Amino acid sequence: MPESKNQLEPVIGGNPWSSYMVELYRSRKAPEPLGTVSFDEIEAKAKEKLKDYGGAFMYAGGSAGTNSTYRANVRAFDKWGIIPRMLVNATQRSLETTIFGVTHPAPLFIAPIGVQAIFAEEAEFNPARAAKNLKIPFILSTAASRTIEQVAEANGDGHRWYQLYWPRTDAVTLSLLARAKAANYTALVVTLDTMSLGWRPHDLTRAYIPFAQGVGIQIGLSDPVFMARYGKSPVADENPVFPYDPEKVDRLFKEGDEKAKEQVFFGMEWLKEANSGLYRDWEDFKFLRQNWEGPLVLKGIQSVHDAEKAIEYGVDGIVVSNHGGRQVDGAIPSLLALELIMKSPKVKAAQASGKLTVFFDSGIRTGSDIIKALALGAQAVLLGRPWLYGSIVGGQAGTLADLDTNLGLSGYKSIKDIQGKADEVLARLE
Repeated sequence: MPESKNQLEPVIGGNPWSSYMVELYRSRKAPEPLGTVSFDEIEAKAKEKLKDYGGAFMYAGGSAGTNSTYRANVRAFDKWGIIPRMLVNATQRSLETTIFGVTHPAPLFIAPIGVQAIFAEEAEFNPARAAKNLKIPFILSTAASRTIEQVAEANGDGHRWYQLYWPRTDAVTLSLLARAKAANYTALVVTLDTMSLGWRPHDLTRAYIPFAQGVGIQIGLSDPVFMARYGKSPVADENPVFPYDPEKVDRLFKEGDEKAKEQVFFGMEWLKEANSGLYRDWEDFKFLRQNWEGPLVLKGIQSVHDAEKAIEYGVDGIVVSNHGGRQVDGAIPSLLALELIMKSPKVKAAQASGKLTVFFDSGIRTGSDIIKALALGAQAVLLGRPWLYGSIVGGQAGTLADLDTNLGLSGYKSIKDIQGKADEVLARLE
């Protein structure tokens, strides 16, 4: 994912993304700043960089239970092969994708990942700024360690959406929605699969939960309605320090440090509000539909029944996702869920008419993965761990160039040539 203007200038065929690859060869140097474009190597570098900050890497890298859903997500892509076409003039290619009336340079969104202060000093500012530079849409998590307003400033004139962990009370929910609207977050993504935390052995073993010590609750701390409940003013610009040191907070708390005591208090109170264990139903959803005028997207859809139900309730989009394997151990892989959902005549008709937009995440690692997800029916994908690991190490490189190169080499000129055309583009390998 090249970031500088010079890297984006086309070298051959007018394609800036594949030109990035050509420039790498021309430079005779390993790609900066990561030194690699291999996901496995970037992941290893991220793990090494965070090795002294116990629990931080596995908070992102680990998944629920035995990690079986995580592994299934990745393996699912191996069950499909791309069928290349020859003698197609794909010199002038386009990755442009139109979502909710807005045309983006690629079918790629920055997925919401919370509590980024445990990964890097600049936390959510890193991806917000990179997304702006690349004109890639950015989705902010409710569990962010920077405020709604701070991230909007960092993202500038970029295109951004807000992801909601549905609060327990309507008053706080309405406050968050109002703040997101005021800060020009144009769509609302409601995560449905995390009403309570999944069974994550890596976090449980260490009792690692930064929120409980005030890290990743900055949207709550900066909310006037939530803070008024305790007779406090919102905290707008106090950012958690990197690296996060839970043992230090424990020590200060035991010593009676007032700041540490406040961090723990509000951490637990915000967890009760935003991760309360309150399970919602479709009737509850009407409240969000009535109070959000822009596009409303449900994240965590895995069944045909739920996808069809979303259409009935006026949902604008769904993200076929199992939270990267972090919630339900033994769940079906997200790519299989996408395949099953897109066999629904009701879903296909709603998509064709523009009534429903289908997104995908969980397991995307390469440009080829993106092609497979698009061919199976997604209109855009959300990228999670790959960009996070790149951000930990020092940037992100390769994904869009990989997508552009494989699109051309497979004999396709645009995303429109492959979207929803699995019968022509893919063959089942198993």
